[in-house]
Amino acid sequence: MMIVPTYVGPSDIEGVGIFAAAPIKSGTAIWTLAEKFDLLVKENDLPTLTELQRDFIERYGYPHMTRPGLIVLEYDNGRFMNHSDQPNTDFRNPDVAWAVRDIAAGEELTCNYAEFDPSFTMLPGRQFTAQRATDNPGLAAGMAA
Repeated sequence: MMIVPTYVGPSDIEGVGIFAAAPIKSGTAIWTLAEKFDLLVKENDLPTLTELQRDFIERYGYPHMTRPGLIVLEYDNGRFMNHSDQPNTDFRNPDVAWAVRDIAAGEELTCNYAEFDPSFTMLPGRQFTAQRATDNPGLAAGMAA
């Protein structure tokens, strides 16, 4: 669960993203795993779900870092955090995430998906950059969230 004020808005990275609603100082805790707000889904329950439910979990869920067989599914704005190879947050701890530098109000919060999902790989043809629309308008249109 995000523990700093945020909002969801259009992102230059991809579709929508999560933005700081107020300045965040470097070293501030920004997120914590809160089982009252973050759903933990058992991987072996996935076959019992509908295709639409599985697609949602595939899009927004990620494997729990220390509890094999569980998928974390966030229900707050955190699920809209986009990937960056140079993120402004650190998600290597399974219980809390931090701002790694000062983040201005209105700035998009980003994380490196590989920090908490060891299976993360960038899909071929995907670019998480603001330039993607000018580089390849057809590709960018196909990537809209």
